[in-house]
Amino acid sequence: MAETYTLYKLIVLYMLDKVDFPLTTSQISEFILDKGYTSYFRLQETLSELAGSGLLEVETTHNRTLYHLTESGAETIHFFARKISPAIQKDIDEFLREKQYDLKEEAAVKSDYYLNTNREYEVRCQIVENGYSLIDLKLTVPTEKEAEAIAGRWSRQSQEIYTLLLSKLL
Repeated sequence: MAETYTLYKLIVLYMLDKVDFPLTTSQISEFILDKGYTSYFRLQETLSELAGSGLLEVETTHNRTLYHLTESGAETIHFFARKISPAIQKDIDEFLREKQYDLKEEAAVKSDYYLNTNREYEVRCQIVENGYSLIDLKLTVPTEKEAEAIAGRWSRQSQEIYTLLLSKLL
């Protein structure tokens, strides 16, 4: 059982090592759960343990969690990658190749909100590419409901809004 649990950890580390952007909980879950490797609860435990041991860095917003591979995580997977069978490595590589554009786009679009010192909600909407902000927009709204709506819609309409802003400003 301990060896199986170690395999789950190595799969997560391998996935993050193969991409140059963070992955969300749902993206990692999509691969691991669809392939039937483990249950959702075991995966959550695995992610928590990897983060707790410093192998993953966690970035949390109101609507999702992003996982980044740390330097220690990269060293660990480079040392232990051979413990993942070639068949599993092939499955991961195919999954990432097929979905890379969608995975990267989802991770690049970020939004979050919080209550500021004026007792209003500040919404931060971003598009990040290769570690650099293409857009970093802050809006202040009076209610949490409005903040939540903006943050939720940003992921679906960010490209359109970014294009509109560029066309109006250039």
